[in-house]
Amino acid sequence: MNCTTSSGCLKEDEIIRIVVSDNNRERLDRYVAQRSSFSRSKIIELIKSGELLVNREAKKACYKVRIGDIIEFSPPKTYEINMLPEPIDIEILYEDEHIVLVNKPIGMVVYPAAGHRSGTLVNALLYHCGKLSKAAGEGREGIVHRLDKDTSGAIVLAKSDRAYYRLREQFSKRMVIKHYIAIVYGLIREEKGEIITQIGRSRSDRKKMTTRTNRGREAITHYKVIKRSKIATLLDISIITGRTHQIRVHFSSLGHPVLGDTIYGRKKKIVMNKEVYEIKRQMLHCSSLGFQHPETGEFMTFKAPIPDDMKILINKLNLI
Repeated sequence: MNCTTSSGCLKEDEIIRIVVSDNNRERLDRYVAQRSSFSRSKIIELIKSGELLVNREAKKACYKVRIGDIIEFSPPKTYEINMLPEPIDIEILYEDEHIVLVNKPIGMVVYPAAGHRSGTLVNALLYHCGKLSKAAGEGREGIVHRLDKDTSGAIVLAKSDRAYYRLREQFSKRMVIKHYIAIVYGLIREEKGEIITQIGRSRSDRKKMTTRTNRGREAITHYKVIKRSKIATLLDISIITGRTHQIRVHFSSLGHPVLGDTIYGRKKKIVMNKEVYEIKRQMLHCSSLGFQHPETGEFMTFKAPIPDDMKILINKLNLI
């Protein structure tokens, strides 16, 4: 392993560089895990987020490494994981012995991470369900997909490992139907549209994603206009892929950022009819999720009610 420091001891803000010196054509995730101190699940997480690059390009975990490939990534931050069950109120949309569907509330992180070590959806469901699949790794019990902290709505978790792998397969094959309701700035004049770009991590700010990249992954978003007002548009959005911050990045790139999104958008206050409205989070809600049940094979669709803060803003902006 060739690294950016000669000491062999890297700090978290340094880059690990691995130059492939053999021609065994191993999977990328397995190759890096075997040659670093990080678990394969951590490496897969870095690959999916675009933080691990091969020859400065994003690759899939199944990519077969070649002699001469240069693999680069920043070491993932380590922290003590708190996986204690916690008695947190949560709205269950559906539950059986294999899966559990939740209407995730605003402000709740899906799983423990730096800065959010408890009070997560996983903590809540470990208390409610008793156990969840451990296939995704420690700290990510049951997690098949995720929603951002301030995005509300439908999310499915797996109780059994078999359910986890069957659901993950559906997500990877783009078989899952995901619909979102969003309020975006400005008037979108087309009744419907499709956005297809690359999305990758920003070089200037590692916490942000961008469409201005040649080393990202394909992202596909479809949308339909529900209603327009003087300053905003209410949209029904379906995403074919599931890239980090996909909807927020795509509509920001069009000049129509999601209302309340301070990372990709504008200030949290808007003025309409001389009234000032404060928006405390991005106006994005996963309204429905459809997939084949991992055991029965039946296609099921689950709807999550729109939260009150979004209903109030829809009303005030005359988007009903």
